[in-house]
Amino acid sequence: MSTHTSPDSPCLGFCTTALGDDICKSCGRTFEEVTRWIVMSPEEKADVWARLNRDGWWDAQRRKMQRQT
Repeated sequence: MSTHTSPDSPCLGFCTTALGDDICKSCGRTFEEVTRWIVMSPEEKADVWARLNRDGWWDAQRRKMQRQT
């Protein structure tokens, strides 16, 4: 996903890292990525987005959220 079409954050509003998960079951980011997101450089964010897209996480989660609405 290119940076001009992606939201600022992959957060979907249901963070499971706050519940102790190492990787959020909602957005796919690690605890460190979630907590550092606001101070990450655009390059660091792009790397996270690339991994989420490469692993198919972002599309799978968006489809799941669309089915729930």
